[in-house]
Amino acid sequence: MTNDKNNPGGEQFDLHERTRSFSLEVIYFFSRLKKDDVNMILGRQLLRAATSIGANYAEADHARLKAEFKSKIGDCLKEAGETKYWLLLFKQYGNKDSKLLPVLDESIQLEKILYTIFHS
Repeated sequence: MTNDKNNPGGEQFDLHERTRSFSLEVIYFFSRLKKDDVNMILGRQLLRAATSIGANYAEADHARLKAEFKSKIGDCLKEAGETKYWLLLFKQYGNKDSKLLPVLDESIQLEKILYTIFHS
């Protein structure tokens, strides 16, 4: 369990569960897309990046060395940034799905959390 420094109540959250839930939300978002060429190209890129965040975090959690942990967290951070990029493209492309903004917000929050972990 990781303590969320931005949470004044000091409640705990499980980043494994949060990244897994995020992956599922992105999968759900993707499954609802209109099946045109642009959506499918952007959507596949989004799926790859978003689901990589949790997979890389799981690898980081099992790192044997501090340098290995930091490297995997760096991979998570890179994928979180890429995920945000694809979601912003969906937004600018005019996607009106009600799930877009909450998923985009969660991607921004995850990126901030991973940035803090990487730079600590």
